[in-house]
Amino acid sequence: MKNLIALLIGCFGLMFASAARAQNTPGMNNAELNGDYAFNFNGITGSGGVSSVFAAVGRFTADGAGNLTNGELDNNTVGGGSFAQSFTGTYAIGADKRGVMTLNIGAKLAFAMTANGNAQFIEFDAAGGSGRIGSGTMEKADTTAYSTARITGDYAFGAAGLDNVNNRAAIEGRFTSNGAGTLTNATGDLNAYGTVNSMNFTAANYAVSDTATGRGTLNLAFTFGGTPDSLNFVFYVVNSGKLFVMERDSVTTATPLLNGVVVQQQIPVGGFTNASLNGNMVIYLTGLSVCSSGSGVPKAGAGLLTSDGSGALSLTYDESYCRGPISLTAAAGMYSVSSNGRTSITIGANSLVAYLVNSNQVFLFLYDSNVLFGFGEPQAAVSFTNSTLKGTYAGYATNPADFGVTVFSGEFTADGAGPTGNITGTEDIGGSSGPNPGVAFNATYSVSSSPTNGRGTMSVSSGSGGSAVVYVLSTSKFVAVSLSDPNPAVLIFEQSSPPPTLSLSSLTLNPTTVIGGAQSSTGTVTLSGPAPAGGAQVMLSSSNGAASVPSTVTVPAGAASATFPVNTTAVAASTAVTISASYAGVTQTATLIVTPPPPPLPTVSSLTLNPTSVVGGAQSSTGTVTLSGPARAGGAQVALARDNAAASVPSSVTVPAGATSATFTVSTSAVLVSTNVTISASYNGTTRTATLTVSPPLGLP
Repeated sequence: MKNLIALLIGCFGLMFASAARAQNTPGMNNAELNGDYAFNFNGITGSGGVSSVFAAVGRFTADGAGNLTNGELDNNTVGGGSFAQSFTGTYAIGADKRGVMTLNIGAKLAFAMTANGNAQFIEFDAAGGSGRIGSGTMEKADTTAYSTARITGDYAFGAAGLDNVNNRAAIEGRFTSNGAGTLTNATGDLNAYGTVNSMNFTAANYAVSDTATGRGTLNLAFTFGGTPDSLNFVFYVVNSGKLFVMERDSVTTATPLLNGVVVQQQIPVGGFTNASLNGNMVIYLTGLSVCSSGSGVPKAGAGLLTSDGSGALSLTYDESYCRGPISLTAAAGMYSVSSNGRTSITIGANSLVAYLVNSNQVFLFLYDSNVLFGFGEPQAAVSFTNSTLKGTYAGYATNPADFGVTVFSGEFTADGAGPTGNITGTEDIGGSSGPNPGVAFNATYSVSSSPTNGRGTMSVSSGSGGSAVVYVLSTSKFVAVSLSDPNPAVLIFEQSSPPPTLSLSSLTLNPTTVIGGAQSSTGTVTLSGPAPAGGAQVMLSSSNGAASVPSTVTVPAGAASATFPVNTTAVAASTAVTISASYAGVTQTATLIVTPPPPPLPTVSSLTLNPTSVVGGAQSSTGTVTLSGPARAGGAQVALARDNAAASVPSSVTVPAGATSATFTVSTSAVLVSTNVTISASYNGTTRTATLTVSPPLGLP
């Protein structure tokens, strides 16, 4: 289906310009794109039957009125790239949230807005078999995170790309950033054109070199198969937990152009374990097939991986391989998770390596010459049907692996009808033959919870038609892969408009202050009303590795709130962590203070009496109890006792907060004979004693 079905589902021909609708009148919705954005782009440049890899990262400011300022872009390709290039531009967004952007550096983009203010985009200016095709994302940037110090904690990374003759490679791994430019505990894996080895790091560092734009550099030195190597990246800060990264080395057969993302890793207390993979995870990957007809044929797949938390899993998976569909159903496998998140997976004869970002969230690639690389995201713990796939979605074709892939972006509406639902919309298509704007899209779909939860099929009736398989992550996101497009890509659809009557009203934490590594907190998300059928999946995140949260929490159908655990790790100093919850375009935050453990309680170091000998009934003594250190807030209550009625003491004496000693009075009674009384003081498991001699009055024996 060479139309938008091919795009939306994979296979279209771009031969329906006559049926295409014009894009909605521009300028009606420009406020949708407003503020600072970072972006990432994966593309292919072609001409005369020859193609080469292209990638870009950068940032810009949108004024909400159709103008772009403060733009900066780094790109790389075979023969050399352009770095820190300034640009400006204009944009126009129609009422349906589809937009077109024109940059003064000679690029035209089509994009579709999502509910959270981000956008999915394609390049839209190739023609006649020459030019560039590709796709990417624009995400709102936190300018307060434009500093080396804000990039701190544990991070996972993943990137993929091609070398100068279109051999495919991918890397993934993790490291710990100290906030001062040094990366430690780095580990990773590299699939270089089908040869997979661990990356044994010898050095790793980074720096945010421009605090005005969020631009920085990251350098990795390592050995691969015993051979020293290095990779050098440029990045743009999205926020303190996310960086868009692109390799800036010259592209050769020894050095592919890799493009990807670095995201904060949420390591639970004690590290990751097999239990960190437990439940359903939707995976989606792209690569290049090695076929009997030759190599370099685009390949894309998606599936549902179900793990038991103990090392066993099953996979249902669909892919387009060598221009034909292949499916697996409930294929059994095994996995093993290391404490740093590295995960080995075996399914039949296939081996994969993954790095956990959070529970049921991974970067992953296969150990094969196809170099399938992609992501795994947790599937909401609900039973999916057509009724839960309902609303408006922005969709696009992501990470094209070849110049023959047709990319698109657009806005679509699913009606949730059963047993067969309908999707309609409008998309902008970009291919090597030229752009095709405003193409009408019509398809039917069917989603079921059994036998594979959230797996569905789509049949496109517009254009030249086609079919695709669908995997649903939540009510707000699903992925699709064409089974009929000869040059497929993974198609991603995200909610573009929040439900009209339901939003996230609050996020609370109890308690709000905890001791890191020793205590946890409980978060509660509350909606503005009851969750719909299938529940409401709320996205969660933490701004700092001192506290970790699940990637999502589901508010059950009919309920208005749900709770989730907030686990902590030990810290050296009191740390404020921002916990965020997002649903339907609304984000709520709450602050958790993670403190180091308090100093140990002091002990009783001495007890003295003055005087140590008194006349019973006529004189008293003063006791002084001394601690080994200052008393904590609230003071230290020291228990007192004596072993003879000849002397009496209070039941306790309180050493004031911050002080180390306190005094008390030892009263006495008349005695007939000299008597020794043992006075004792006890606190925090320690006891000290002193002896008081109580004598009879003068003249008595």
